[in-house]
Amino acid sequence: MVWGEDVHPDKLLLVGDAYHSVVGGFICMSELDRQLEIIRRGAVEIIPEDELKEKLRRSLATGRPLQVKLGLDPTAPDIHLGHTVVLHKLRHFQDLGHQVTLVLGDYTARVGDPSGKTETRKPLTGEEVMANARTYEAQVFKILDPNRTRVRFNSEWLAPLDFAAVLELASKYTVARMLERDDFAKRFHGGLPISIHEFFYPLMQGYDSVALKADVELGGTDQKFNLLMGRTLQKEYGQEPQVALTTPLLEGLDGVHKMSKSLGNYIGITEPPEEMYGKLMSLSDDLMVRYFELVTPVSLEELRALKTGLETGTVHPRDLKMRLARTVVETYHGKKAAAVAEDEFRKVFQQRELPTDIPDFPVPAGALTGGRIWLPKLLVLAGLCSSTSEARRLIGQGAVKVDEQRVVDENEITPRTGMIIRVGRRKFTRLL
Repeated sequence: MVWGEDVHPDKLLLVGDAYHSVVGGFICMSELDRQLEIIRRGAVEIIPEDELKEKLRRSLATGRPLQVKLGLDPTAPDIHLGHTVVLHKLRHFQDLGHQVTLVLGDYTARVGDPSGKTETRKPLTGEEVMANARTYEAQVFKILDPNRTRVRFNSEWLAPLDFAAVLELASKYTVARMLERDDFAKRFHGGLPISIHEFFYPLMQGYDSVALKADVELGGTDQKFNLLMGRTLQKEYGQEPQVALTTPLLEGLDGVHKMSKSLGNYIGITEPPEEMYGKLMSLSDDLMVRYFELVTPVSLEELRALKTGLETGTVHPRDLKMRLARTVVETYHGKKAAAVAEDEFRKVFQQRELPTDIPDFPVPAGALTGGRIWLPKLLVLAGLCSSTSEARRLIGQGAVKVDEQRVVDENEITPRTGMIIRVGRRKFTRLL
């Protein structure tokens, strides 16, 4: 079993029914309590916590690490910060010495998780799933320790099931219980279709826990039904049920809705360092500590110090936000890239200078009429806006500058070589 830096098996003392660490001859916080404190960090629910305590107590007594499972369906090629909340929690278990298994749901992804959905998901092909899975493997190890992570595909145990085994699995749960799930209940009462194969998704995810004999399964709060299905099926198959631990859904940059690509309030972990840094600096002060807690590796002691500093006024929110941005960028791009991104941010936003590396855009001759072009059209062609309606809205909001002069209307302009177009705080292009 792997122990923390200041705790080692030969420095543990059994006092009553709890193990305590001995440092410098003094009995410190029990190892059981220490692990629980770390595991509780950022968790919404631990179901049930008493069972987790018992599992940890046995683990400490026997030296057998807990089997901790997280399932991810590779339904999209990229991961954003919202997805990393549960990965950081998984890393906590790794650092406590427990065995982590990352289940890539190549079979469940073909069905599609119905959690939070009002209609049946479009099935993915096997090729799409595997292509996404390869990108997931590369991205998750920015957080997880690859030497202490088992990666499994649930096709390993789901594909060999014959029809008799599938019928047996289906017999373990009733339709009435399935319809207790909020997603299904809303669709059923709203007269929206529910395909039979969607009922198999939670059964398949639950069977993953049976196949792995999981002690703990992690997931976001929207996964609670699926996690509890694992407990039910393990009991049905004669196993000790797993503990379900849910993590919160991270608010996006708007500070209101959960982080989502469809809402445009996300920070992708493969985004360029400068873009990632700038987005984090736009975060509201109210969310800084929450982001530190959920998507950075800072210790609990550091987290407490940050909260105290903000409350007492000894830490300036701007400085703390810059530390947050630097910490997150370091995680995914390294210290050098984070330092460059921070310097660029200071130059552009604090010293009001133009960025060092502005992308060039050659204006197509065919887009000009009499040497002029409608500004919203130019913004779309240059990739600064997704549509002319968005461009017009941003111009109306005063978010567009030409050669650092704010544009107040959407008229045609005469582009020239070297002209700088700026949209918002972070998007620039130089015309050729």
